[in-house]
Amino acid sequence: MKLGWFAVSVFAISVLSVGIAVPSSADDSYVDCKMTFSLKGWSVFYKTASGQGRIECDNGQKAVVKISVKGGGLTFGKSEIDGTGKFSDVHDISEVFGSYVAAEAHAGAVKSSSASAYTKGEVSLALAGTGRGFDLGVAFGRLKIKEVK
Repeated sequence: MKLGWFAVSVFAISVLSVGIAVPSSADDSYVDCKMTFSLKGWSVFYKTASGQGRIECDNGQKAVVKISVKGGGLTFGKSEIDGTGKFSDVHDISEVFGSYVAAEAHAGAVKSSSASAYTKGEVSLALAGTGRGFDLGVAFGRLKIKEVK
């Protein structure tokens, strides 16, 4: 009977040793990336806005970016928005650049508010901002983030 417990103990220690010896992959870890931005835009059934921003990640990666938004829908207005964004499911800052698709709602007069959710494959971006202007409507669009070098 002692041999049985000995064999089980050796087996358990072997399994634990193998588990400890195998390092976890760096690819499994996510990076927390946030963006601050300023956008100016207008819309009369077709929405367009452009601006700039800065992305910073908790692993030290940083980038200055150019942002553009284009889309259509039932929308009318003009606004200037300053805001923040949070990326999810990012392993490296290089994954945040490119084109995102969105659906958004907005409303405001004099002081405007905006909240949007964008997606690009597995990467998502939630934006929130406040600013000046007037706007009313629902727009479906595309947001592009391009690194300025």
